[in-house]
Amino acid sequence: MVFKVLGKFYFPTISLVFVSIFLQCFDYGMGMLTGDLCEDLCVTKTLTYKRCLYYNQGKKVIQADWRGHPVILKSKNEIFSSYHGLGFLEEMESQGIPETELLLMVALEVKNTLGLELPNKTVGPLWKKRGPHWKAQLASLWSLLQQEEYIYFSVLQDISKHVLRVIGSCGHFYAVEYLTAGHAWHSTLFSVEDAVGASLSGIKHKAKAIIQIAISFLDMVNHFDNDFSYPLHLCDIKPENFAIRNDLTVVAIDVDMAFFEPKMRDILEQNCSGDEDCVFFDCFSKCNLKNGKCGAERANTNLQVICDKIFRPWFTLNLGRSAISFPMQLQLQEAVHDCAQPRIKDISNIQSNSANSFSQLYNLFQVSQKELQKEEKNRTS
Repeated sequence: MVFKVLGKFYFPTISLVFVSIFLQCFDYGMGMLTGDLCEDLCVTKTLTYKRCLYYNQGKKVIQADWRGHPVILKSKNEIFSSYHGLGFLEEMESQGIPETELLLMVALEVKNTLGLELPNKTVGPLWKKRGPHWKAQLASLWSLLQQEEYIYFSVLQDISKHVLRVIGSCGHFYAVEYLTAGHAWHSTLFSVEDAVGASLSGIKHKAKAIIQIAISFLDMVNHFDNDFSYPLHLCDIKPENFAIRNDLTVVAIDVDMAFFEPKMRDILEQNCSGDEDCVFFDCFSKCNLKNGKCGAERANTNLQVICDKIFRPWFTLNLGRSAISFPMQLQLQEAVHDCAQPRIKDISNIQSNSANSFSQLYNLFQVSQKELQKEEKNRTS
């Protein structure tokens, strides 16, 4: 079955996306919502649909063109009215609400979502100055605050190079930078050519790129573990949830399953009769059979899962098609295996073991880089 929307025929999923955009622009025209991208989406048409990348139960990930540049449009729910509104907006003029009170409401919503309190200056990227359509502006902000990913990207983008940059929004839709996601079926997990260009084709160039991407993964792990008030746990680690910029920096592009420590502990601390009840995607703890409760402390680490799901496919022995020397291949394979499957049972030793693996891998990656650079220099001299 196909549907006719805006004068064209589309298959059901595509047509639902177009209907959603049509309703968004209708609500914008009625003054119900606003945003810095609404004019481009609804009036000048300089923000245009290209293709639907993901659609499930209202959640949409859309590739679009914005003034000649690719961007990604995201929204968690189907339409603007599906988000909880601010009841008091119907009862009073929002212009009369003190700004400090509104800022406190935003901070509380962020706290409920992230599970931690943030200083006002950190909430700043979420807060816009009052515009001429303040009521619609506030309603639009409230719909965005009900989308965890939007909060993560907005709050972290000024303090982290490892998350997507938010470009703008219109109602509950928000736009982020376009990066090509990884794929498990891709020979190198990430398309280096798409990110950097054809100059990195060939075994030796790809090996250099993979080592640099691996180092960026370690930088991201260290950043998420240590640079915030609490560690940030990634509970859905797979190539599809990451991308690389053209400088080969790793970026988390899907953080639906990312949680700061306080919320992570709440998620893990459930009733259990065995360890299998204490698994939450890529994050797990141990079952305490004495009280029938899962431990609140995570029993594995971000690095451990990245070693298993990202590094292991890269650093297995590949005698015929690797630019890295055989002795270095052996060391990398052993280090990645030990990182992914640590031989420890005591949770209290998890962090120290992870730190040891981190240091060992970082050192091996740097030695591999120098080895490849030396080989290239000898070849060109």
